[in-house]
Amino acid sequence: MKPINRDRRELFERALLGAAGLALLPQDLPAAQGDRSADAAVLRSDEPAHAQGPPTQNERRPHYELFEFAWQDSARKRAVPARFYRPLARDRADGAARPLVLFSHGLGGSRSGYRYLSDYLATEGIACLHPQHIGSDRSIWSAGSPFTVGSRLLAASQDAEAIARVQDLRFCLDQLFASEFADQIDRQRIVVAPKAVIAMSAPPFYGEASWTSILSSMKLPSLHITCSEDVIRIPGLLSGADDRVAIFEATAGLPKCLTMFEGGSHSVFTDREASGGFETNRRIKRASCLLIAAFLRLTFDQDPAGMRRWQSQHDDMLRQFIWS
Repeated sequence: MKPINRDRRELFERALLGAAGLALLPQDLPAAQGDRSADAAVLRSDEPAHAQGPPTQNERRPHYELFEFAWQDSARKRAVPARFYRPLARDRADGAARPLVLFSHGLGGSRSGYRYLSDYLATEGIACLHPQHIGSDRSIWSAGSPFTVGSRLLAASQDAEAIARVQDLRFCLDQLFASEFADQIDRQRIVVAPKAVIAMSAPPFYGEASWTSILSSMKLPSLHITCSEDVIRIPGLLSGADDRVAIFEATAGLPKCLTMFEGGSHSVFTDREASGGFETNRRIKRASCLLIAAFLRLTFDQDPAGMRRWQSQHDDMLRQFIWS
């Protein structure tokens, strides 16, 4: 594994990936070297789409298999658990390699989070891999006194942990491409940094005076998703939806899109069903699934029609929608 330089570019990548983020990988990803992993558990197969995903009435959808891995990065002496959603073939003649979304959870999350999104993407034929970042995962809530949760959150948001997250992502890709699933993934269509970025409720650059100086060199297509009540209320890390807008404005790459839903909450994009209100929560999740799929079509196929159609169909839900 190559060493990672802690420069401004990479700190931008980790800030987006550390939100609840998705991002796109270079198309020329080399084949990984390493041992094939047999440490996979099939959790369930022939899985139907999640109830919170887009409507599926009168539509026959493909299913997927769900695997969990207990990977160990021996070089860093670090556990990297992961969950993998593998789409099943649509029919006997379907042997096509699948696009892959590599998903990095937010602070306090886990590999099992954002199930609604991966349910939808996997049933659309897109494989999904969810690493769990030990140190900034759900152990924050349980590892110690409830009175010190704030300090654990602050520790988990520091640069060292952010860099470890980027290394986790690289390690997981190496493991996947050294496994039995390697030939089932289309290496020209992999979603992780730095080809493009999908940032769901991205956190700000705490302590930085100028975000433009960090982001002006980032020439990446990007999709930024937030909502008008998207407020991070962690002591010492308070951040509102205006910070999400500022990240969008400071990002130089094109095309770029800002989507701000009306209402909601910072946790509305997680698997919590009540955050922001049950009905608003459900609608935002459905709309986000469809928006991400449209952005992937724009990125993979240079097809903007889906983005335009999505905007017209969801205009009543939007506080802001900027596409340039």
